[in-house]
Amino acid sequence: MPVADINGLKVVYQRTGTGAPMLFIGGTGWDLRQHPNPMDSILAQQFDFVHYDQRGMGQSDKPPGPYKMVQFATDAVALADCLAWERVHIVGYSFGGMVAQELAIRWPDKVMSLVLCATTAGGAGGSSYAIEKFLALDPIDRARKGLEVADKRFTADWQAANPDEAAVMISRRMKRQVEFIDHPGVREGLVAQLHARAAHDTYDRLEQITAPALVLVGENDGQAPRVAQENMAARIRLCSLQVLPGSHNFIFETDAAYHAIADFCDTVKN
Repeated sequence: MPVADINGLKVVYQRTGTGAPMLFIGGTGWDLRQHPNPMDSILAQQFDFVHYDQRGMGQSDKPPGPYKMVQFATDAVALADCLAWERVHIVGYSFGGMVAQELAIRWPDKVMSLVLCATTAGGAGGSSYAIEKFLALDPIDRARKGLEVADKRFTADWQAANPDEAAVMISRRMKRQVEFIDHPGVREGLVAQLHARAAHDTYDRLEQITAPALVLVGENDGQAPRVAQENMAARIRLCSLQVLPGSHNFIFETDAAYHAIADFCDTVKN
Protein backbone atom coordinates (compact mmCIF):
# COMPACT_ATOMS: atom_id res chain seq x y z
CA MET A 1 0.00 0.00 0.00
CA PRO A 2 1.24 3.55 -0.70
CA VAL A 3 2.42 5.74 2.17
CA ALA A 4 2.00 9.52 2.52
CA ASP A 5 4.41 11.56 4.65
CA ILE A 6 2.17 14.15 6.31
CA ASN A 7 2.31 16.11 9.55
CA GLY A 8 5.37 14.14 10.64
CA LEU A 9 3.49 10.85 10.17
CA LYS A 10 3.60 7.99 7.72
CA VAL A 11 -0.02 7.39 6.70
CA VAL A 12 -0.97 4.27 4.77
CA TYR A 13 -3.73 4.61 2.18
CA GLN A 14 -5.36 2.92 -0.77
CA ARG A 15 -6.42 4.62 -3.98
CA THR A 16 -8.47 3.33 -6.87
CA GLY A 17 -11.04 4.37 -9.47
CA THR A 18 -11.45 7.44 -11.65
CA GLY A 19 -13.64 10.51 -11.50
CA ALA A 20 -14.13 13.21 -8.92
CA PRO A 21 -11.89 12.89 -5.83
CA MET A 22 -13.46 11.29 -2.75
CA LEU A 23 -11.84 10.81 0.65
CA PHE A 24 -13.44 8.24 2.96
CA ILE A 25 -12.72 8.64 6.68
CA GLY A 26 -13.38 5.46 8.63
CA GLY A 27 -14.62 4.63 12.09
CA THR A 28 -13.09 3.70 15.41
CA GLY A 29 -10.16 1.32 15.09
CA TRP A 30 -10.59 0.82 11.33
CA ASP A 31 -7.78 -0.95 9.49
CA LEU A 32 -7.43 -1.20 5.71
CA ARG A 33 -6.46 -4.86 6.06
CA GLN A 34 -9.95 -5.73 7.31
CA HIS A 35 -12.77 -6.54 4.93
CA PRO A 36 -15.39 -5.70 3.97
CA ASN A 37 -14.51 -2.04 3.76
CA PRO A 38 -15.41 0.81 1.40
CA MET A 39 -12.64 -0.20 -1.01
CA ASP A 40 -14.95 -3.08 -1.95
CA SER A 41 -17.83 -0.73 -2.84
CA ILE A 42 -19.05 1.03 -5.97
CA LEU A 43 -17.47 4.23 -4.64
CA ALA A 44 -14.06 2.78 -5.40
CA GLN A 45 -15.12 2.41 -9.03
CA GLN A 46 -17.08 5.60 -9.68
CA PHE A 47 -14.72 8.10 -7.99
CA ASP A 48 -11.02 8.75 -7.59
CA PHE A 49 -11.38 7.07 -4.22
CA VAL A 50 -9.02 7.09 -1.25
CA HIS A 51 -9.43 5.35 2.09
CA TYR A 52 -6.69 5.42 4.73
CA ASP A 53 -5.56 4.30 8.15
CA GLN A 54 -5.82 7.31 10.46
CA ARG A 55 -3.15 8.14 13.03
CA GLY A 56 -3.02 5.49 15.73
CA MET A 57 -4.71 2.92 13.50
CA GLY A 58 -3.87 0.14 11.11
CA GLN A 59 -0.43 0.40 9.51
CA SER A 60 -0.12 4.18 9.90
CA ASP A 61 2.13 5.75 12.53
CA LYS A 62 0.91 5.74 16.11
CA PRO A 63 2.43 8.69 17.96
CA PRO A 64 1.79 8.93 21.71
CA GLY A 65 -1.63 10.27 22.68
CA PRO A 66 -3.86 11.77 23.73
CA TYR A 67 -5.18 12.90 20.36
CA LYS A 68 -7.55 15.73 19.49
CA MET A 69 -10.18 15.70 16.78
CA VAL A 70 -8.51 18.63 15.03
CA GLN A 71 -5.38 16.51 14.58
CA PHE A 72 -7.37 13.87 12.69
CA ALA A 73 -8.96 16.59 10.55
CA THR A 74 -5.57 18.17 9.85
CA ASP A 75 -4.24 14.77 8.77
CA ALA A 76 -7.15 14.34 6.35
CA VAL A 77 -6.56 17.74 4.76
CA ALA A 78 -2.82 17.08 4.55
CA LEU A 79 -3.48 13.77 2.78
CA ALA A 80 -5.75 15.51 0.27
CA ASP A 81 -3.03 18.10 -0.34
CA CYS A 82 -0.45 15.36 -0.76
CA LEU A 83 -2.68 13.88 -3.48
CA ALA A 84 -2.88 17.33 -5.14
CA TRP A 85 -6.64 17.52 -4.57
CA GLU A 86 -7.88 21.09 -4.41
CA ARG A 87 -11.48 20.16 -3.54
CA VAL A 88 -12.84 16.79 -2.56
CA HIS A 89 -15.97 14.88 -1.62
CA ILE A 90 -15.61 14.02 2.07
CA VAL A 91 -17.38 10.92 3.42
CA GLY A 92 -17.14 10.18 7.14
CA TYR A 93 -18.50 7.12 8.91
CA SER A 94 -19.08 7.05 12.69
CA PHE A 95 -15.86 8.41 14.24
CA GLY A 96 -14.83 9.44 10.74
CA GLY A 97 -17.97 11.53 10.52
CA MET A 98 -16.82 13.47 13.56
CA VAL A 99 -13.47 14.08 11.88
CA ALA A 100 -15.31 15.12 8.70
CA GLN A 101 -17.37 17.69 10.58
CA GLU A 102 -14.23 19.26 12.04
CA LEU A 103 -12.64 19.33 8.60
CA ALA A 104 -15.66 20.91 6.92
CA ILE A 105 -15.86 23.60 9.59
CA ARG A 106 -12.19 24.54 9.53
CA TRP A 107 -11.44 24.07 5.80
CA PRO A 108 -14.72 24.89 3.99
CA ASP A 109 -12.99 25.64 0.69
CA LYS A 110 -11.59 22.11 0.60
CA VAL A 111 -14.96 20.38 0.72
CA MET A 112 -16.94 19.76 -2.47
CA SER A 113 -19.62 17.86 -0.56
CA LEU A 114 -19.98 16.26 2.86
CA VAL A 115 -21.58 12.92 3.69
CA LEU A 116 -21.99 12.01 7.36
CA CYS A 117 -22.89 8.39 8.13
CA ALA A 118 -23.92 7.07 11.55
CA THR A 119 -22.37 9.98 13.40
CA THR A 120 -23.29 12.83 15.75
CA ALA A 121 -22.16 16.35 16.58
CA GLY A 122 -21.96 16.00 20.35
CA GLY A 123 -22.67 18.83 22.75
CA ALA A 124 -26.21 20.15 22.97
CA GLY A 125 -27.17 18.23 19.83
CA GLY A 126 -26.57 14.85 21.41
CA SER A 127 -23.64 12.45 21.40
CA SER A 128 -22.92 8.93 20.24
CA TYR A 129 -22.78 6.19 22.85
CA ALA A 130 -19.65 6.26 25.02
CA ILE A 131 -18.12 3.08 23.62
CA GLU A 132 -14.88 3.68 25.51
CA LYS A 133 -16.71 2.04 28.41
CA PHE A 134 -16.41 -1.29 26.60
CA LEU A 135 -12.60 -1.45 26.73
CA ALA A 136 -12.63 -2.80 30.28
CA LEU A 137 -14.84 -5.76 29.32
CA ASP A 138 -13.54 -9.18 28.29
CA PRO A 139 -13.59 -9.74 24.48
CA ILE A 140 -16.87 -11.71 24.41
CA ASP A 141 -18.79 -9.26 26.61
CA ARG A 142 -17.30 -6.33 24.71
CA ALA A 143 -18.48 -7.81 21.41
CA ARG A 144 -21.95 -8.60 22.77
CA LYS A 145 -22.41 -5.15 24.31
CA GLY A 146 -21.14 -3.51 21.15
CA LEU A 147 -23.74 -5.35 19.10
CA GLU A 148 -26.52 -4.48 21.52
CA VAL A 149 -25.66 -0.81 21.26
CA ALA A 150 -25.02 -0.80 17.50
CA ASP A 151 -28.25 -2.61 16.63
CA LYS A 152 -31.43 -2.01 18.61
CA ARG A 153 -32.75 -5.35 17.32
CA PHE A 154 -29.97 -7.31 19.05
CA THR A 155 -31.81 -7.52 22.35
CA ALA A 156 -31.49 -10.12 25.11
CA ASP A 157 -34.80 -11.60 23.99
CA TRP A 158 -33.64 -11.87 20.37
CA GLN A 159 -30.38 -13.49 21.44
CA ALA A 160 -32.28 -16.02 23.57
CA ALA A 161 -34.58 -16.85 20.65
CA ASN A 162 -31.71 -17.05 18.13
CA PRO A 163 -28.71 -18.40 20.08
CA ASP A 164 -26.80 -19.85 17.13
CA GLU A 165 -27.06 -16.73 14.98
CA ALA A 166 -26.24 -14.52 17.97
CA ALA A 167 -23.14 -16.59 18.72
CA VAL A 168 -21.91 -16.24 15.14
CA MET A 169 -22.40 -12.47 15.21
CA ILE A 170 -20.60 -12.14 18.54
CA SER A 171 -17.73 -14.32 17.34
CA ARG A 172 -17.37 -12.33 14.12
CA ARG A 173 -17.32 -9.01 15.94
CA MET A 174 -14.91 -10.29 18.58
CA LYS A 175 -12.50 -11.48 15.90
CA ARG A 176 -12.57 -8.12 14.15
CA GLN A 177 -12.02 -6.10 17.33
CA VAL A 178 -8.96 -8.10 18.46
CA GLU A 179 -7.45 -9.00 15.08
CA PHE A 180 -4.52 -6.55 15.29
CA ILE A 181 -4.84 -5.37 18.89
CA ASP A 182 -1.49 -6.89 19.93
CA HIS A 183 0.47 -5.24 17.12
CA PRO A 184 2.79 -2.46 18.34
CA GLY A 185 0.90 0.69 19.28
CA VAL A 186 -2.55 -0.47 18.19
CA ARG A 187 -4.06 -0.70 21.67
CA GLU A 188 -2.56 2.65 22.68
CA GLY A 189 -3.75 4.22 19.42
CA LEU A 190 -7.30 3.00 20.03
CA VAL A 191 -7.34 4.52 23.51
CA ALA A 192 -6.01 7.82 22.15
CA GLN A 193 -8.63 7.83 19.40
CA LEU A 194 -11.43 7.18 21.89
CA HIS A 195 -10.13 10.10 23.98
CA ALA A 196 -10.63 12.42 21.01
CA ARG A 197 -14.05 10.88 20.34
CA ALA A 198 -15.21 11.48 23.92
CA ALA A 199 -14.37 15.18 23.64
CA HIS A 200 -16.05 15.68 20.24
CA ASP A 201 -18.42 18.66 20.07
CA THR A 202 -19.11 20.58 16.87
CA TYR A 203 -22.78 21.34 17.46
CA ASP A 204 -22.45 25.09 18.03
CA ARG A 205 -20.20 25.41 14.94
CA LEU A 206 -22.17 23.35 12.42
CA GLU A 207 -23.62 26.46 10.78
CA GLN A 208 -20.09 27.21 9.53
CA ILE A 209 -20.32 24.21 7.16
CA THR A 210 -21.02 25.63 3.70
CA ALA A 211 -20.79 22.50 1.54
CA PRO A 212 -23.88 20.56 0.46
CA ALA A 213 -24.32 17.80 3.01
CA LEU A 214 -26.10 14.49 3.40
CA VAL A 215 -26.70 12.67 6.70
CA LEU A 216 -27.31 8.93 6.45
CA VAL A 217 -29.00 7.23 9.41
CA GLY A 218 -29.44 3.54 10.12
CA GLU A 219 -33.02 3.00 11.28
CA ASN A 220 -31.89 0.58 14.03
CA ASP A 221 -28.74 2.42 15.07
CA GLY A 222 -28.49 2.71 18.85
CA GLN A 223 -24.90 3.95 18.90
CA ALA A 224 -25.56 7.20 17.03
CA PRO A 225 -29.11 8.06 18.17
CA ARG A 226 -31.43 9.18 15.40
CA VAL A 227 -32.55 12.29 17.29
CA ALA A 228 -28.93 13.41 17.61
CA GLN A 229 -28.38 12.89 13.89
CA GLU A 230 -31.55 14.82 13.11
CA ASN A 231 -30.36 17.66 15.36
CA MET A 232 -27.03 17.69 13.53
CA ALA A 233 -28.65 17.75 10.09
CA ALA A 234 -30.97 20.58 11.08
CA ARG A 235 -28.01 22.69 12.11
CA ILE A 236 -26.14 22.37 8.80
CA ARG A 237 -27.24 24.92 6.18
CA LEU A 238 -27.50 22.82 3.02
CA CYS A 239 -28.29 19.42 4.43
CA SER A 240 -30.67 16.56 3.75
CA LEU A 241 -31.20 13.44 5.82
CA GLN A 242 -31.99 9.92 4.67
CA VAL A 243 -32.89 6.94 6.84
CA LEU A 244 -31.70 3.56 5.56
CA PRO A 245 -32.42 0.01 6.70
CA GLY A 246 -29.92 -1.42 9.14
CA SER A 247 -27.92 -0.83 12.27
CA HIS A 248 -24.98 1.43 13.09
CA ASN A 249 -23.08 -0.76 10.64
CA PHE A 250 -25.57 -0.27 7.80
CA ILE A 251 -22.84 0.45 5.27
CA PHE A 252 -21.72 -3.18 5.65
CA GLU A 253 -25.21 -4.65 5.54
CA THR A 254 -26.44 -3.60 2.10
CA ASP A 255 -25.19 -1.50 -0.82
CA ALA A 256 -27.90 1.10 -0.23
CA ALA A 257 -25.61 3.55 1.57
CA TYR A 258 -22.92 3.46 -1.10
CA HIS A 259 -25.52 4.05 -3.81
CA ALA A 260 -26.99 6.95 -1.81
CA ILE A 261 -23.53 8.47 -1.40
CA ALA A 262 -22.71 8.11 -5.09
CA ASP A 263 -26.04 9.55 -6.19
CA PHE A 264 -25.71 12.54 -3.85
CA CYS A 265 -22.14 13.37 -4.80
CA ASP A 266 -22.95 13.07 -8.49
CA THR A 267 -25.47 15.90 -8.09
CA VAL A 268 -22.84 18.28 -6.67
CA LYS A 269 -21.05 20.35 -9.27
CA ASN A 270 -17.38 21.14 -8.96
